[in-house]
Amino acid sequence: MKERFSLAQLAQELGAELRLAPGSDPDREILGLNTLQDAGAEQLAFLASPNYRRFLKTTGAGAVLVAEEFVDECPVAALCVADPYLAFARATALFDTTPEAPAGIHPAAVVHPEAEIGAGASVGPGAVVEAHAKLEPGAIVGANCFVGESSLIGAGARLYAGVVVHHGCSVGARSIIHSQTVIGADGFGFAPNKGDWVKIHQLGGVRIGEDVEIGANTCVDRGALGDTIIGRGVKIDNLVQIAHNVKIGDYTAIAGSAVIAGSAVIGKHCLLGGCSRINGHITIADGCQVTGNTFVTKSIPHTGNYSGALSFADSATWRRNAVRFGQLDKMARRLKEMEKQLQALSSKDEGGG
Repeated sequence: MKERFSLAQLAQELGAELRLAPGSDPDREILGLNTLQDAGAEQLAFLASPNYRRFLKTTGAGAVLVAEEFVDECPVAALCVADPYLAFARATALFDTTPEAPAGIHPAAVVHPEAEIGAGASVGPGAVVEAHAKLEPGAIVGANCFVGESSLIGAGARLYAGVVVHHGCSVGARSIIHSQTVIGADGFGFAPNKGDWVKIHQLGGVRIGEDVEIGANTCVDRGALGDTIIGRGVKIDNLVQIAHNVKIGDYTAIAGSAVIAGSAVIGKHCLLGGCSRINGHITIADGCQVTGNTFVTKSIPHTGNYSGALSFADSATWRRNAVRFGQLDKMARRLKEMEKQLQALSSKDEGGG
């Protein structure tokens, strides 16, 4: 059953100031969220971007989360907040429709007798929990998940259906991992030997911090020596590849299809755009923003915004072009200076000097 909140209750929950429009009622019940364009009388909408301001005057919503500057334009009850997008994010938790997982072990699950299952934890049908694995209180292991030997799923963490956590890995409290993601598969390590390859066995694990969320079909490889580390509060989108021994700092966010090669170190509070590519064995400073499709080939020592992607060519040509690309600003300045000198000479010749 959907949650119901009156406007007065929502204002209290979200720390908003309720501004009633003529004829509106603080006891009006709100049953869910929707956009300004599509919301009905029992739904809450929000205006976070001025690009959608044109929809405010005609909205059919029961109420709107809105900043002070737009309150006078709101034809319905307004929940006035400093940051409407943040308030919207908090409101989604109030109306979350995710089914609750029942506590206990489903009869169709396979749990090793030497596994430890905490109070209130849930193990879904078809899930496998191996020896010495530990599920802390309230952890949720969805249908057909696999939790390998000696791995830890922290308190309140959730693995959606089909997640694989290999042996010797840990997932921090309240973290969320979406379906078909694989934690702790072998990193890509092979030594060449006379035209063949000798496997480098991956002896480390994966350590995922608290309050992390990882999207569907992402891979986080285990370390070769030592662990791959995902810091606290990190958010990772779908289809991301994180190679062995990568370290990602707290509260960094990584968009879909990004690739981070082995032993790269990403700082705290970084933003990596979709399809960005991070070379191995480099370091990116705290607070950096890397835009989509950017190829980072060397360390970034200073906080800032970074962009760049070059078309492919044969390797020798590409390397020459990449060097020249980095010289374009200097070349442009020299060209501008030469143009000034030529203009001065031309003016001198025309004056008969």
